[in-house]
Amino acid sequence: MNILIAEDEKDIRNLLRDNLEREGYLVFDTKDGIDALDVIKNETIDLAILDVMMPRLDGFNLLRKIREISTLPVIFLTARGEDMDKVLGLGLGADDYLVKPFSMSELIARVGAQLRRCQQYTVKNQERLSQVVFKNLTLDKESCCIYKNDNMIELNAKEYKLLLYLMDNSGRVFTKKQLYSAVWEEDYYYDDNTIMVHISHIRNKIEDDPKNPEFIKTIRGIGYKFVK
Repeated sequence: MNILIAEDEKDIRNLLRDNLEREGYLVFDTKDGIDALDVIKNETIDLAILDVMMPRLDGFNLLRKIREISTLPVIFLTARGEDMDKVLGLGLGADDYLVKPFSMSELIARVGAQLRRCQQYTVKNQERLSQVVFKNLTLDKESCCIYKNDNMIELNAKEYKLLLYLMDNSGRVFTKKQLYSAVWEEDYYYDDNTIMVHISHIRNKIEDDPKNPEFIKTIRGIGYKFVK
């Protein structure tokens, strides 16, 4: 995990870097907000530790600029313990706030807690992105399975790819040619009813009433679409 330290006091900056590296983190350290912003723009940073009072660009204004481009966790370090400073920092999007002097073990613990929270959020977000859900249908891209009311439905490879394409582009109308090219990845030269047969098979598996489909609609004279 990559951590950025933005702190103008060299002794504190070195102390933070040494302790964080001892914990196994890769550390980037800067002495002002301008350099810190450059690091964030050019490196993959997982968490930032910012001093409030820094030359060229203070911690509050640095945080404003960070939040324009990133949601990475930010911990403020400051010699100022006024409640209004804490309110301002947290209001700008800081995730935690420590007042100098602070315990190094407490800082390490808070860094770990913020990184775990961020990782958990990322995992949950990826899980949501890996699933396409419409009403009682759930398509899981990781397992390549489709579920209706939590019961798995068996689809062959082409049926799965066709349904995935339609669900990923729900609301959009596709011609048979477009569907064939997307799923079979071949040129579509003539109408051999391949798409119609596969759509019929899918409807028989996912629709309550295949003759009056709820999900895959036929757009007469054009093609098919998956209804949102």
